[in-house]
Amino acid sequence: MEKVKIITDSASDISPADEAAYGIEIIPFQVSLGEKTYTSRVDFDNDGFYALMAQYDEIPKTAQVNPYQFQEIYLDNARQGVTELILVLINSQGSATYGNSLLAREQFFTEYPEYQGKIRIHSFDGRGYSAQYGAPVVEAARRLKDGGSVEAVLAYLEDILPRREVFFGMYTLKYAAKSGRIPSAAAFLGDKLNLKPVMQIFGNEIVTAAKCRGENKLVQKVAEMTAEAIQPGTPYETICGSDPDCARQLGELLTQMLGYPPAGNYQIGAAIAANAGPKIVGAAFARKG
Repeated sequence: MEKVKIITDSASDISPADEAAYGIEIIPFQVSLGEKTYTSRVDFDNDGFYALMAQYDEIPKTAQVNPYQFQEIYLDNARQGVTELILVLINSQGSATYGNSLLAREQFFTEYPEYQGKIRIHSFDGRGYSAQYGAPVVEAARRLKDGGSVEAVLAYLEDILPRREVFFGMYTLKYAAKSGRIPSAAAFLGDKLNLKPVMQIFGNEIVTAAKCRGENKLVQKVAEMTAEAIQPGTPYETICGSDPDCARQLGELLTQMLGYPPAGNYQIGAAIAANAGPKIVGAAFARKG
């Protein structure tokens, strides 16, 4: 009898409600801050992590999910009788996690040949962060729960993940500069000039798509760029950090521009906040073309 499990990591920012409702397994990232190492979604919720960030001047460090961890996940699920294991993981260009999942898959069947033919392991590169792949994971799990076939869900993920895009505005450049996302010199100049970047994530790459002078124009700019780039009529999600009001404003603007509201809101957790800072505003969607 077929038994299917969907797994993702905590950088997908899937809410605890969706995690429970659709039986999604979420691998938490380890986060180091100060002299302590924490487990995201276990040792704190998002607001708890933002509070921790405020206590330290240093930048949090996140660790990849290593091959040994994946092998343990595969073995545990195989022993539970899972026949189809579907993983959708953080951008392969920003973390070795996805690559480690592939390496572990090869090693798993070498070390446990008795499970060859009993469990299939499908690993997808999420190509980005947060709702960019978190929303497709939730949709895939919903389709399975509604009786969709494994093959149809695999085809859905193959189709949607390469088309997903994110625009997000950062209210501070401190974290991105120190984590290496943008050069420190450019970040220093940007803060001095009160420039706020709008970042674009598509096809595994993160680039600066626009700059705004001052915080007040950031939400408007993200809305305009999203409305221009989105495949007409398709769902989109808003993304926020420590200030949910930013996402509310963005959702209202996009509802006016597109004629329909966001399908959901995603709040960034430790894996994203460690690099982008606790306060951001963004939108995830399927792009035109």
